[in-house]
Amino acid sequence: MDEDQAGEDEERGAASFEARLAAARERQGLDRPAASSQGTDLPPNALALGLRVGVELASALAVAVAIGYWLDRWLHTRPLFLAVFVPLGGAAGVMNVWRLVGPRGRR
Repeated sequence: MDEDQAGEDEERGAASFEARLAAARERQGLDRPAASSQGTDLPPNALALGLRVGVELASALAVAVAIGYWLDRWLHTRPLFLAVFVPLGGAAGVMNVWRLVGPRGRR
């Protein structure tokens, strides 16, 4: 008789756990379907996309200019590193934008 009761308690505990787990997942939004059926992580509107593109380009270029300027001042080679890092920063910005809006086939 004790074995039957222990088995029932286990089943009740497992069912209770499953119910609590399902409720917690629902509260956290883990069981909801994705908002976008296309599976993309693009911003929802054109303004957000345009702002992100601008920020990506400007920030990559700003970091590259800062690194080039700092290296030139540190090594006393005025235009050398700045001239090297500006195209690298521009290329990095373009690459980030391409990742953002380019084709998604090879992921």
